[in-house]
Amino acid sequence: MNPKVLVEVFAEHAAAQSDAIFRGDAKTGNKHARRYLNAVDKLLSLGDTGRDALASLLTHPRMDVRVKAAAYLLRYRTAEARAVLEEAARSEGLIPFIASEVLKNWEQGTWALDPE
Repeated sequence: MNPKVLVEVFAEHAAAQSDAIFRGDAKTGNKHARRYLNAVDKLLSLGDTGRDALASLLTHPRMDVRVKAAAYLLRYRTAEARAVLEEAARSEGLIPFIASEVLKNWEQGTWALDPE
């Protein structure tokens, strides 16, 4: 599948998962999570081409999409991904909490979303 299409699928379902969670609809949120996780798996399987495509989401208008993309790009685009996560972590709420947890795992050496 085309990396650009996979990036669009990732963004659409990452956002839809957050929307479902905020509505209290875990079942729908899980459905969207499976779809964006499938898209990111396919992107990462393309190697750096897929990672570069995913990196386009580091400037997405929605914080949740940026944070979810940054979480997968810490090893490949460390400075850019950290900047996105650190900015998000300064706010309050679920997405900032996720950003701070990703950063904590990165700093503790337990992050493993895209190992070499």
